[in-house]
Amino acid sequence: MLSYKEVPVMDKNSEYRGVPPEELMENAGRRLAEAITKKFSERPVLFICGTGNNGGDAYVAARYLTKEWDKTKVKIYLVRGEEDIRSDIARKNFEQLDCKIKDEIIWSEIGRKTILVDALLGTGVKGKIRQPYRGIIENINEVENPVISVDVPSGLGSDMSVRPDLTVTFQDKKEGMSVENSGEIEVVDIGVPKEALTHTGPGEMLLYPKSKEDSHKGENGELLIVGGGPYTGAPTLAAMAAYRTGVDLVHLMVPASISEVVSGYSPNFLVHPLEGEHLVENHIDKILKLSRECDSIIIGPGLGEDKRTLDTVSKLVGELDIPMLIDADGLKAIRDGKTEFSPNVVLTPHRQEFEMLADDKEKDRELQRRADDFAKRNSVVLVVKGKVDYITDGERYRWNDFGNEGMTVGGTGDTLSGVIGGLMSKRLEPFNSARLGTYMTCRAGDIAFEELRWGLTPVDITKRIPKTFKDQ
Repeated sequence: MLSYKEVPVMDKNSEYRGVPPEELMENAGRRLAEAITKKFSERPVLFICGTGNNGGDAYVAARYLTKEWDKTKVKIYLVRGEEDIRSDIARKNFEQLDCKIKDEIIWSEIGRKTILVDALLGTGVKGKIRQPYRGIIENINEVENPVISVDVPSGLGSDMSVRPDLTVTFQDKKEGMSVENSGEIEVVDIGVPKEALTHTGPGEMLLYPKSKEDSHKGENGELLIVGGGPYTGAPTLAAMAAYRTGVDLVHLMVPASISEVVSGYSPNFLVHPLEGEHLVENHIDKILKLSRECDSIIIGPGLGEDKRTLDTVSKLVGELDIPMLIDADGLKAIRDGKTEFSPNVVLTPHRQEFEMLADDKEKDRELQRRADDFAKRNSVVLVVKGKVDYITDGERYRWNDFGNEGMTVGGTGDTLSGVIGGLMSKRLEPFNSARLGTYMTCRAGDIAFEELRWGLTPVDITKRIPKTFKDQ
C-alpha cells in the first residue's frame, strides 16, 4: 500500500529510472479505459474532471474510449476552465480529445445508464472540501448511476469523499483505501519500474522538510553530536554536514582536551567541553540535560575504543529518549546485543560492522533478510553501508545505488551521519531520514566525483550537499 507522500516520490523516481510522467499517464489512461470496457458494455460515460493529473488520466481514457465506442457517448466535464489545468502533460492530453466538453452538469438530465467517472481530486487531500468540488461530490453520491473513481475516490482522507462502485487504482492500493470507502478496488500496472519502488532517487528529495517562511532560530532542527576524544575530525565533519543539510543549531559535546581544536574548525559550532580526554560515565548527566533542548542526537564519531567510553555509551543509549543515530565507535558499545533501544533509533554500520552486530548463526543468509530481521527485532532503522547501501526498518526498505569509488575516503561515514541526524532533528521520521540522507550524501559525492575524481574529500562532499536540493 502506498502512502500519499510516496506517490509523487514514485513518479519522480520512475522518470529517473527511464519511464517519464507522459508515459505513466498514457499507461494509466489506457488501463482505466480497459477497466471501464471490461466492467460495462458500450454505454454513455461522463468523465468529471479536476485540473490536476487525475483529470489528465481521465482525458487519456476518454481518448481511448472514443476510438472504441461511439464517440458521441463519451463526454467530459471540466470543473474549471481549460486555462486552469495545472500540468502541461494533462493539458496536452486535453487538447487531443475528440469528444464533447460540457460546460455544466444538469444532474436531473443524466440518464441512469450513464457511467460517471470521478477524476476530480487525486491523493493527499485533507481538511474540508471546498466548492465547487463539495457540491459535485454530494451530487455524485446522490445519483444512482454507476460510479468509477480514478486512482482514489475524490476527497478520500478529508471530511467527505466520493463513494464509488469501483476504484481503478494505479500500481498499488493507496493509504486509507478499503472496500467500504472505495468500492471494488482494481489495481492496474502502469509500468512503473521496479527500481522506482525499491531504490532511492531524486524523488526522495520530495520528503525534505522545508522551513516555514515565518520560522525562527532553532525551529528547523537543533542537533547534538557526542563524539571526539582520540579524533577531532569525525565529529566536526558530521556537524558541517548537518549544517549543510539545513539544521539551525549544531551542538558538539567533546572532551575538553580537544574542545579548542574542534571550535577552531568553524565559528558555527556550539562546543560544550566534557572534562578530561575521553567520554566517561560522569558526563552522562550533562549530556542528558543538553539533549532535552535538542531534537536529535548523534553518538559515536571519533569517540575511540577506550573501555570506559564504550561502557558510558552503552548506559547513555539506554537513558536517552530523543531520536538518535549511532555510528562508528558508538556501534562497538552495543555489539553485545543486550541494548534495549528507545523508539526512533538509526544505526549506520558498514558491512563489517553489521557482521559485528548481527547474529553469527545467520551468516549464510542474504544481507537483505538478515538486515530486515535485525531491524525488526531491535525496532531500529538500519543503514548498511557498502557499494550499494541497504536501508530498512524491518518492514520498509530501500537500496541506494548512488555513490562512487572515490567515497571510500575516510570521513564519508561521518558526513552521512551528520546528514541523517540533521534530517531527524528537522522532525523527519527515522526511516525517511535514513533513505533521504543516504541519497543526499551519495548524490553530493557523485557531483564532487565528476569534478574531482579520486581527489575528493569529505569536505568536498559536504560543500555539494546543497546542490542536491535542485532535485526537488
